[in-house]
Amino acid sequence: MLFSGLYNKVMVWAAHPHAERYLIGLSIFESIFFPIPTALMVAPMAVARPERAVRIALIATTMSVLGGIVGYYLGYFLISAIEPILHDVGYWDKYMTAQQWFSEWGFWAVVIAGFSPIPFKLFTLSAGALSMAILPFILAALVGRSAHFFLVALLMAWAGPKLEPVVRKYIEWLGWFTVIVIAVFIYLH
Repeated sequence: MLFSGLYNKVMVWAAHPHAERYLIGLSIFESIFFPIPTALMVAPMAVARPERAVRIALIATTMSVLGGIVGYYLGYFLISAIEPILHDVGYWDKYMTAQQWFSEWGFWAVVIAGFSPIPFKLFTLSAGALSMAILPFILAALVGRSAHFFLVALLMAWAGPKLEPVVRKYIEWLGWFTVIVIAVFIYLH
């Protein structure tokens, strides 16, 4: 059983004494270049430790914004060196879309990217590459990321423990369903 094994591992990691350290690293690196969304760590941590949901969301938000600032400065100073990498890893089209949205909506593009599952790293790079003022960028990142992580953490702290037995029972079905949805999405795009 592929997904039940992964699910059990994630739940063990989420309850691990060093889980917050892992969350710090993931939150920082996800805002710069790492492809795994931080919410995938926030959710099981909030299920495993619902009493720490606010702390978990605060850590994720703070570290994600700090990582976003690093991404901003990478975009500001090194975008010409980063653009070939974006081509190589298949993010170029998404980066161009982020640039277009950013040039149209600026501050609000960063807020929306911070809240949504859109890769935040593309907007941190774009904000720097297009020389957005740093303070509005930080404010937009704080608004979007805190809304995202607090929603995930608090929702999972409230509903997660109640849903966890159901998720555990149907994890294989849910896992394969997710794989199929992602495959169809990739195929159609």
